[in-house]
Amino acid sequence: MDETADRAAGLAAGFAADFAAGDERCMEAVYRRWRPLVHSLAHRRLADEREAEDVTQQVFLAAWHGRRRYRPGPGGFGAWITGITRHKVADALEARTRRARAIAAAARVAPGAAGRSGSLPRQESEQVLDRLLVLGELARLPSEQQRVLRLAFYADLTQTQIADRTGLPLGTVKSHMRRALHQLRRSLPAAARATR
Repeated sequence: MDETADRAAGLAAGFAADFAAGDERCMEAVYRRWRPLVHSLAHRRLADEREAEDVTQQVFLAAWHGRRRYRPGPGGFGAWITGITRHKVADALEARTRRARAIAAAARVAPGAAGRSGSLPRQESEQVLDRLLVLGELARLPSEQQRVLRLAFYADLTQTQIADRTGLPLGTVKSHMRRALHQLRRSLPAAARATR
């Protein structure tokens, strides 16, 4: 009996070492073995198939990216994966709450669009939320970049017209536009994920 326990402990240690070393076959085995458990835990707490699938993917990505930090403990690998799952489910619930608050704020900003129930139809609330996200990220840009983008998108001016109106050299207008758009491309996906 002690020999069997020793052999199992040796296999578990080898498994953990292979996983931490980045063995892709080991990751496939981890996914096949623990995916049903992770998905079940996520679905039970979130009660939404799509969110449960997203969380399941996030758990295994987090496990893979954090594999070097794995240390065998009393519950073994399953306990580690379950811990990651609990954190990702909590993140998803928090994001759901933030999203509900953002949609409620959007309904207050655009009260005419709200129906009899006082809430926006889903598509309209998504559009208002997207506008709020863009405006929020735009407000984080340096003032000159904000000014250039606002003139381009809200006043429908060309870069040459912006240069004429602001007195900035055309090259500076182009640089501000390029930097601002680059920053928005990086920040908007993160902002959108935070509200999903």
